[in-house]
Amino acid sequence: MPRLFFVLGALLTGIAVVLGAFGAHLLTVDADRLGWWKTGVLYHLVHGLALLAVSWACSTWPGPWIRAAGFCFVAGVVVFSGSLYAMTLTGITRLGAITPVGGLLLIAGWSLLAWGVFRAG
Repeated sequence: MPRLFFVLGALLTGIAVVLGAFGAHLLTVDADRLGWWKTGVLYHLVHGLALLAVSWACSTWPGPWIRAAGFCFVAGVVVFSGSLYAMTLTGITRLGAITPVGGLLLIAGWSLLAWGVFRAG
């Protein structure tokens, strides 16, 4: 499992860098939509790096809570950042209704990571 989370973290982080560059150099949208894109990239990048921490934590304190944290981070990035990317590219603001679900998954990931490490000690 640590290898899976490390690979996913590295891939997600690399993709976030590409999307950040795309937003900075090629995306031509209004300021509000560009703000959505930047927020999506920021959370995408941070949680890609968080998966690297989950990989390490899985090796150090193996357990179901830490694995669950990793899966919450992956799902959270897909839902949170993905909905912001889709809103930016399409202008369909109704997609913002699912963004908080992604945010809750990210919060759950951090909570599960903390709980898993606490329980392991």
